Amino acid sequence: MYPTEKPRLLPWSSPDGKPCYLAGDGNGYVSRLADNVEAAQLSSAAELIEEARPLLAGRTWTPEEVHLLACVLTASLADVHRVAESRGARLPAPDDDEPDSDAAPGSGDGGKSRLPADAFD
Repeated sequence: MYPTEKPRLLPWSSPDGKPCYLAGDGNGYVSRLADNVEAAQLSSAAELIEEARPLLAGRTWTPEEVHLLACVLTASLADVHRVAESRGARLPAPDDDEPDSDAAPGSGDGGKSRLPADAFD
């Protein structure tokens, strides 16, 4: 194992549902395979969003269709969340401990800015 590297959270689970990790320098076969799986998961999520929007906007769906959509969106969200966790864990630590200068003073959310929901349309 590389002592300065944290193990990488892989974009798949073990057969019993436990997270899988990879120790290495990020240049091997399994790292490239994980990169490809992550890219496919993110692409699939983007396609699913594009399919979900008109379905929901049309308001012609059945309860079964909404249930199926909720199931596939939840599975896709879990994949994207795992990718975000994995990539976030591999980011370098910030050099300083100073608060973010872009944070609004007194925002009450720990210095994290929040966007309104319509910003994502």
